[in-house]
Amino acid sequence: MIQLALAVAAVILASAVCSGSEAAIFSVPLSRARELAERRGRSGQALLAIRQRMARPIASIVILNNVANIVGSIAVGAMAVGVLGQAWIGAFSAALTFLIIVGSEIVPKTLGERYAVPIALAIARPLRLLAFVMTPLVWLIESITRPITRGAGPSTSESEIRLLAHVGHSEGVIEPEEARLVQRVFELNDKLARDLMTPRTVLTYLEGDRSLAEAEEDIIAAPHSRILIVGEDTDDIIGVALKTQLLASLVRKSSAHLGDLAQEVQFVPEVMRGDDLLRLFRATRQHLAVVVDEYGGIAGVVSLEDVLEALVGPIADETDRWVNLRAVARRKAQERLENVKRSRTSGAAEG
Repeated sequence: MIQLALAVAAVILASAVCSGSEAAIFSVPLSRARELAERRGRSGQALLAIRQRMARPIASIVILNNVANIVGSIAVGAMAVGVLGQAWIGAFSAALTFLIIVGSEIVPKTLGERYAVPIALAIARPLRLLAFVMTPLVWLIESITRPITRGAGPSTSESEIRLLAHVGHSEGVIEPEEARLVQRVFELNDKLARDLMTPRTVLTYLEGDRSLAEAEEDIIAAPHSRILIVGEDTDDIIGVALKTQLLASLVRKSSAHLGDLAQEVQFVPEVMRGDDLLRLFRATRQHLAVVVDEYGGIAGVVSLEDVLEALVGPIADETDRWVNLRAVARRKAQERLENVKRSRTSGAAEG
């Protein structure tokens, strides 16, 4: 009877160790494993190696777990027949099944998830050794199952990361602003240049054929650090001039014209995505680009600040008269529309 009890305990313990280890390994995120690899020496490095290539270590655990459950149950059942007799084998099987479900599955997996890091670190190095020893058997199983498991999807997705950020914020793990930043990072490539730009109706620009002296008051009054320099009209963009450079030239009493001080500016289509704009600004080391519509006309300008605002929210300093120039442009367009309607109404009344 004692031998039977020890055999049952051995089967349950072996299965419990496998189940708890599997749950612990899966519960440690890859990012956490990278952090542990830097701080916890060989155990952390072994855990990182397992998380980076999970297939064989997990297959080794599953094989060992099934051997413990199936072979162990058969052996224990045979012992039970000799000890208890055939009449009690049904009751013994039911009790053994209950013990395996509770003691080998539910409890160890719960503990494995709750104490994932210490358990994963403790079993990481033995698990790597086990995976090495069982390589031939695991390779055989992989060869048989490869036609079915080939082409597995990515381990995570954008929607899952968004959900994790939301859950982390709800549980107080990450700050509200951090959660918003995660959401906005994914929204950036959904925003186009036309969504981020300052419309042409509220652009600050100066004519390139004017001298510095002629444009002195306009330069000083300009609210932006970069000023568009145009030719005959706003569709004829010569370039962009830095306000500081124009002011410095004024101090030096330069006789140059604004067009002479204009620097080259990038032109981008209005359907260019926000993340592509950010890469463009970094590559060209420029902070402003002219947005062109589908007909080749100037739709507005977009700046590095506009792209960053899509990530972190409105950015304004003490010199900004309006925080949102796009809202100003919409208000002006609405006012012009109302003026047109009033003019038509008054004209019809006079007629």
